[in-house]
Amino acid sequence: MRILVSNDDGVHSPGLEALVEEITSLGHVTVVAPDRERSAVGHSLTFFSPLRVRKLRENADCIIYQSDGTPSDCILLGIYDLMPERPQLVISGINRGANLGDDITYSGTVSAAMEGLIHGCPSFAVSQTAYEKMHWKTAAVVARRVASAILQHGLPPKTFLNVNVPNVPLDELQGVESTTQGESIYDQRLIKREDPRGSEYYWITGAIPRGEPVPGTDFCAIVNNRVSVTPVGLNLTNKDFIEQLRHWNI
Repeated sequence: MRILVSNDDGVHSPGLEALVEEITSLGHVTVVAPDRERSAVGHSLTFFSPLRVRKLRENADCIIYQSDGTPSDCILLGIYDLMPERPQLVISGINRGANLGDDITYSGTVSAAMEGLIHGCPSFAVSQTAYEKMHWKTAAVVARRVASAILQHGLPPKTFLNVNVPNVPLDELQGVESTTQGESIYDQRLIKREDPRGSEYYWITGAIPRGEPVPGTDFCAIVNNRVSVTPVGLNLTNKDFIEQLRHWNI
């Protein structure tokens, strides 16, 4: 089994280390991950500068590369050059912090899984829903189980999985739930300042996004200490609105 792994927290993140340690039992792992923190870069690709890659280490079970590119860049590098054969599975994570609701549109971790899908590889993203006192082993075991299930059952065309794991010990999980994407509530703010030369600059800040725990959604599953597994499609068309739009006579 050939597995490609990436993330957006960087190649040295403890979440990635925990994931690799757990999934090498399923096959040979190739890691291609950013050389630094690349959270919230979304689905960006690098077009106007070259990409640099460096091998960090290699053993019988795993080879690890770092790149100065984005998570999506890393997936392309893995699929089309760094792996001798096409991966049979792409895993992105384990992300530090949740990727729930509308936040998946910002996430470099989720976007790496999306990039794998675009290029024909079964893919999923996995996130741990906290920022401190992390139970990485819990998310790593869940990731291995999801990977095994995908390899056994396959995924529909144009679909990848977004997995979020409560930050609790493994024996405190209350099960796994197939969920829909919830709606995020944002408290976004801009802090405007002036540098010593008199030029203005901004910091984007605000509270961590939250969401209403509507039954059946990813937010509700996490509140109840259940793993959220959301099937995500590539087609973003609002099909219910097409007929109404045709009558706009633009």
